[in-house]
Amino acid sequence: MPNAVITGATHGIGKAIAQKFLSKGWNVAICARNQTELNALNKEWKLQFPDVNSYCFKADFSKKEEVKTFSDFVMKTFSDIDVLVNNAGIFVPGNITDEPENQLEYLMTVNVYSAYHLTRLLLPKMTANKSGHIFNMCSVASMKAYDNGGAYSITKYALLGFSENLRNELMVQNIKVTSFMPGATWSRSWIGSNQNENRLMKAEDLAEMVWTCTQLSHQANVESVVMRPLEGDI
Repeated sequence: MPNAVITGATHGIGKAIAQKFLSKGWNVAICARNQTELNALNKEWKLQFPDVNSYCFKADFSKKEEVKTFSDFVMKTFSDIDVLVNNAGIFVPGNITDEPENQLEYLMTVNVYSAYHLTRLLLPKMTANKSGHIFNMCSVASMKAYDNGGAYSITKYALLGFSENLRNELMVQNIKVTSFMPGATWSRSWIGSNQNENRLMKAEDLAEMVWTCTQLSHQANVESVVMRPLEGDI
């Protein structure tokens, strides 16, 4: 069975992507910070997808040592890594001129450094097999400044730069890299915002697109995907 690694996957986009791969008969390893949510999800998946293996690992990706611990687990558990989805991240609004001290440093650690370190740690299995597909979950905030974007938008620009450089380096290794840039997508973070759920994209929409990108011929690589709600950005 093929194997997928997905970070930040107890809800929203990450969870939808994990469930898509599980439904297609893939083994999946995910990580997130909340052990209670991980336990509940693992129980749910064992019942829903009994013919594949799902691994739910607690890791705080603001801490480099926990990124390393998760990568060690994956390297020991999976003989091959067919797909890596760097989805872990956090959104904190703010303006560069007055956002809290160290906000940029914290968001860079979670949104960029974690993807950088995990990718470097897992790549040996991919390069050894000269195969695999890496997805970096960027944002429309990676392409255009917007009000109250601040440090968050800076980190998403940086993640896109990481992804594009990775693509350039790994093509000779037959490893695919795709930068995903979604707009507003419904998740629990929108609860209480008074935003109409039907105005936003569904997490399952993004999961479907990620899956589709993995089903193309060996010689085809989708370099970037931009998805927005039908009515545009919010």
